[in-house]
Amino acid sequence: MHSLLLVFALLFAGGTVKGPEDMDKSFQSLKEAQAKNDAVQVKTLALQTYAIAQELAAMPAPADAAEKEAWQQQVEYAKSVEMQTEYALYVTAIEAPAATNVDLFNTLQQLNPASKYVDMGAGRYFYALTQTGATAKVTGAAEKIVAKFPNNDEALIVLADAAVTKKQNDRAINLADKLVNALKRAKPADISASEWERRKTAGLGRGYWIAGVLRAEKEQYFQANENLRAALPFIKGNDAMTGPALFYLGLVNYQLGKQMLNRGQVREAAKFSEEAAAIKGPYAQQAYHNALVMKAEADRMR
Repeated sequence: MHSLLLVFALLFAGGTVKGPEDMDKSFQSLKEAQAKNDAVQVKTLALQTYAIAQELAAMPAPADAAEKEAWQQQVEYAKSVEMQTEYALYVTAIEAPAATNVDLFNTLQQLNPASKYVDMGAGRYFYALTQTGATAKVTGAAEKIVAKFPNNDEALIVLADAAVTKKQNDRAINLADKLVNALKRAKPADISASEWERRKTAGLGRGYWIAGVLRAEKEQYFQANENLRAALPFIKGNDAMTGPALFYLGLVNYQLGKQMLNRGQVREAAKFSEEAAAIKGPYAQQAYHNALVMKAEADRMR
C-alpha cells in the first residue's frame, strides 16, 4: 500500500503532496463519473482521490496545540473521503458488466481489503468471476474475503462447496457449521430484509445439508439427525438435496432407534426412506430397500 501511495504522490506535481483543495476537486470529479456510470473514470479517479486522502489522513499532528483542531478535522474528513471513494467503486461495480465488476472490485480490494463494501459485494464478485471464465479464481477470492470477514456467508458457501468437491470432509463440516452460525446473527443494517431472507434460506439449507450428510457418513448420528432435520424446510423443492437428506435421515434414525430401542423412531426412519424412494435419483432404489428392512425391524421390536 505504501508503494501505491508513493507512485501517486510522484504523479502529483513532481512528488509534492496535494492538499485538501486537490482532494475536493478529485473527489467531485469522481462523484460526477459515478453519476454517469463511467467505470473507466471511476477507477482512475478513485485511485487518485484515495491516494490524496490517505496522504492527508496520515499527516503528522502539528506541534502547535492551536493547530491541532484543524488538523483533526482534516484527518477525519480525509478518512470520510476514503470511505466514500470505496463506496463509489462498489456502487459502480455492482451495476457493471461482469468484466468491469471484477476490475473495479479488485481495485477496491487493492485500496482497502477490509472495506465493508468488499464484504457487501462479495456475492456479485464471485458471480462476475464465473461469468468471465475465471471460475478457478473464485475459491481463492473467497479465502481472501473470509480472512477479513469471517461471517461472510456467500464466501463460506463457496469454500464449503469446494471442500465437499475435494472430499475434505472435516473441513467441509467445519465451514458448514460456520456458515450456519454466521446466518443466525441479526440482519446486517446494510442488507434489505428480502435479500437477507434469500441468503438465509440458501445458506442455512446448504450449511445444514452439508454438515448433516457428511456427519451421517461419519456415523455421527445424533448431530446428523439434527442437521438434516433443520435443513429440510430450507431445501424444500430441491430434489437434488432433499433426496439425499431424506435418505440419510432414514439411516441415522434407524441407527438411533435401534440403539435406544425406540420403535417409533425406527418407523419414522422407514417413513423418511419411503419419501426418499419417491424422489427420482441415485438414492431412490436403495431407499426403497431400506424402508422395507426398517419396517420389518420395527415390527419385531416390542
